[in-house]
Amino acid sequence: MLKLPRGLQWAGLVVIAGLAGFGAFLASRNLLAPEPLPLPAPASHPAVIPERRPDIKLADRDGKLRALSEWDGKALVVNFWATWCAPCRREIPMLNDLAREQRAHGVEVIGIAVDFREDVLKYLQKMPIDYTVLIGEQDGLDAARAFGIEAIGLPFTAFIDRSGRIATIHVGELHRPQAEVILKLVQEVDSGTLDMAAARAQIRAKLAELGPFESDAKPD
Repeated sequence: MLKLPRGLQWAGLVVIAGLAGFGAFLASRNLLAPEPLPLPAPASHPAVIPERRPDIKLADRDGKLRALSEWDGKALVVNFWATWCAPCRREIPMLNDLAREQRAHGVEVIGIAVDFREDVLKYLQKMPIDYTVLIGEQDGLDAARAFGIEAIGLPFTAFIDRSGRIATIHVGELHRPQAEVILKLVQEVDSGTLDMAAARAQIRAKLAELGPFESDAKPD
């Protein structure tokens, strides 16, 4: 991969940061595959959330290249974040708890840092993260686009069933009650008691009932 000067790399990442206000507006929305996602991005076509999880490959904190296919057969919570993103940082303790509690139920949390590797490694020294962290600069942006998200602000979190289908993508800060609602419905899909279309509809309805959270309005 072509290594751009740090300033040019940062310019690419700032595309996301510069639209964080729009991300706050979308904080309580969930994007349900395969419905079109309306974006303020300059792309000529709206992004579309894929039906299935893309098999992206990124380096972990030890520099080892990891593919999401490594977790085939498990339900996934894939959280895109960055060290400079305040709501991303607020999510981490909750995601740590979720990772510890859900691992026994076949659910894995994966954090994808769209950020400079050196900044992420430095941050991890002071903020323990108890789940797998993958790191990407330009390839992190490419990974976000593979999930159908284009420059609308971090964080966002994809919930994926055991067969690799994306149940929903939550844009904005994820709160524990929201995560519990989504995971319960994904587990019903995995157990065969609910089909995916019904799960997506119920996710939308139940999250609307929860409404916005106080921290969604906090400035980044």
